[in-house]
Amino acid sequence: MRMINTLLITLFLLSAEQLSAKQVNMHSASEYDVLTEQNAIALALANNPNLAQIKARYEAMKSIPSQVGTLPDPILTLGAMNFPTDSFDRSQEGMTQLQIGVSQAFPFPGKLSLKEDIAEFEAKAAYYDVAEMRLLLTKNVSNKWWQLFYLDRAIETVDKNQALLKQFIEVAKTKYTTGKGLQQDVLLSQLELSKLINHKIQIVALKATQIIQLNILMDITPRSPITLANKLSFNQPHLLAEEQLYQLAIRSRPLLQKHKKLISAANSRLDLAERDYYPDFNIGVTYGDRIGQNSQPMGGDRADLFSIKLGIKIPLFASTKQSYRVKQRISEQFKSKYAYLDESNQVKADIARYITDYRRSEQQRSLFETGILPQARQTVQSMLVGYQVSEVDFLNLVGSQVTLFNYELQFWQSVSQSNQALASIQASIGKEYIYE
Repeated sequence: MRMINTLLITLFLLSAEQLSAKQVNMHSASEYDVLTEQNAIALALANNPNLAQIKARYEAMKSIPSQVGTLPDPILTLGAMNFPTDSFDRSQEGMTQLQIGVSQAFPFPGKLSLKEDIAEFEAKAAYYDVAEMRLLLTKNVSNKWWQLFYLDRAIETVDKNQALLKQFIEVAKTKYTTGKGLQQDVLLSQLELSKLINHKIQIVALKATQIIQLNILMDITPRSPITLANKLSFNQPHLLAEEQLYQLAIRSRPLLQKHKKLISAANSRLDLAERDYYPDFNIGVTYGDRIGQNSQPMGGDRADLFSIKLGIKIPLFASTKQSYRVKQRISEQFKSKYAYLDESNQVKADIARYITDYRRSEQQRSLFETGILPQARQTVQSMLVGYQVSEVDFLNLVGSQVTLFNYELQFWQSVSQSNQALASIQASIGKEYIYE
C-alpha cells in the first residue's frame, strides 16, 4: 500500500512539473502583446539555446582547475613474489612473500599550480565567451527588431500611398468622364497602384522572414506572430568622443578580456614548459608477508619485509623534447599576443565604421524629418490642386507622389539603420551606456 501511494505521488509531481514547463513555454511565447526591443532581448537572453550551450561549456571548464591541480591518484599494488615453481609452498624459500604496496607520483614543485593557473585562465576566457555571446545576441536581436520595425512602417507607408493613389484615380476618372481629362491618366494611376501592390507583396514576404529569424533567436515557434510598438522616440543622445569609446572598449569588451586571459594562459604554459626540465618523483612503499622458519643457526619465524623506493623522472632527451616544447610555447605566446592586437584593431575599426553609419543615418533622418518630407508633402498637395484645375498634368502629379513614397521609405530606413548602428556600437564596446 505504501509503495502504491509513493508511486501515485511521484506521478502527480511529474505531471505537475510537465504542466508547469508547458505553461512557462506558452507564457514565454505570448508574454507580450506588443514586443518592445528590450522585451525581445530579454527573451533571447533567457531562452536562446546557443547562449545556453556556451554557458554550459563555461560551467564545465570551471570544474577543470581543481582536477589538474590535484596530485595523481596513488597506485595500490598487490603481488606474490619468489614462489618456487616445483611446489608453490610459501614456507619453502626464505624470500617467498605476499606483497602489498602503494606508490604516489609527485610532480616537481610548481608544476601542479601552473597547470591549475592555466585551467583557471581558460575558464575565465570561457566566461568572457559567454559575455561576448550575450553582446552578439543582443546586437542580432536589436538589428532584427529594427529591421522588422522598418518593414512595418514600410507596409503602413504603402497602404497610405495606395489610399492616395485611389484618390488620384477617382479624380482622374471624374475629369475623364467630364471630358477634361485623358484616359491614359486613369490607366497610369492604375498602373502605379498595381506597382504598389506588388511592392507590398515583397515587403510582407520580407517581414515574414524577419519574424522567423527573430523568433528563432528568442527560441519561439518560428511563425509565431509578432506585433511591435509603432510610437517611439527617435531623438538619440550624443555619443562619447571616438577615442573615449576606443578606451572604453579596451576595458570593457569581453572579446578583448578573453584574449588577455589567453595571453596569461600562454605565459603559464611557457613557465610550465621551462619547469619540465626538472624531474618528477615517485615514492612507493611495499610490505612483504612471509611464513616459515629461518634456517639454522638463526632459527625462529621469518620476519616480514618492508621496502621503500624513490623514482626520479630524468629529462634525458631534453634537447629534442623539452627544449622544443619551450620553443612551441614561446611561439604560442606570440600568437596569443598578436591575436589580441589583431582583435583590438578590428574592434577599433568596427567602432569607427559603426559610428560613421550612425552619424550618416542620424543626419539623413533629421534631414528627411525636418526638410525633405514636409517639402515633398507640400509638393504633392500643390500638384493635386493644380491637376484638379488642369494646371498640372497627371504625370507630374503621380511622379511627385512616387517621390514622396520613396522619401518616406528612406526616412524609416534611416531610423532603422541609425538604431542598428547604435546597437552595433554598444556590442563593439561592451557597454550599453556610451553617451556624453
